[in-house]
Amino acid sequence: MTRKYEARFKLLVFDWDGTLIDSIERIVASLQYASREVCGIHLGEDKARSVIGLGLHEAIEHLHPELDAVKVEALADAYRQNFLYDSKVPELLFNGVEDMLKQLVTDEYTLAIATGKSRTGLDRAMQMHKLGRYFATTRCAGENRSKPHPEMLNSILHQLDTRASDTLMIGDSGHDMLMAAHAGVNAIGVTHGVEDAESLMTYKPLACLDDITDLYEFLSHNNQHSFNKQEASGQ
Repeated sequence: MTRKYEARFKLLVFDWDGTLIDSIERIVASLQYASREVCGIHLGEDKARSVIGLGLHEAIEHLHPELDAVKVEALADAYRQNFLYDSKVPELLFNGVEDMLKQLVTDEYTLAIATGKSRTGLDRAMQMHKLGRYFATTRCAGENRSKPHPEMLNSILHQLDTRASDTLMIGDSGHDMLMAAHAGVNAIGVTHGVEDAESLMTYKPLACLDDITDLYEFLSHNNQHSFNKQEASGQ
């Protein structure tokens, strides 16, 4: 059944890691592996988590500002090899994600992705989980400037001819929240990724959700609330 009200938002842009897919521990483990193997550096979990959402090279430069370009590339190669092929840490969709995406598309929302993953990494994950058909477009690290710069979102808005005011960004990190703010887009935080609700709320999102699938209820409530206000005013 499709919705019978005017949606407050028309375009929903999702982050990937920590938002739709439970991959944070795999990312952390691969960053730790690469730092240890290439640099002999023990990388703490909290420090590794703090750069998730950035493009890989930006993340490495933030973690290891002392490295030259050759070492940064070597570390990036070690990370990619471990994350894509060698790691035994699972990366699974959060429960209910595909059903939620299917319902959102049925309800005529347009969906997109803005992620710090590489194109190779996102395409691999999308193919593995068979989610590509739900998204009108995607943006990855290396194709635009890294979060929190708004270029990813601005590019999506331009391609899909959608206004910032009709768009909602959904993500699990401050990088996502800041990117949305810089693009003039409202945001929703989810707390099962890299940052908790207290941290995310400092960026003033519309709400923080403990479960990504609560997004559907949030949208339904806000849309219905707006619809009822219009009816009450005779519009």
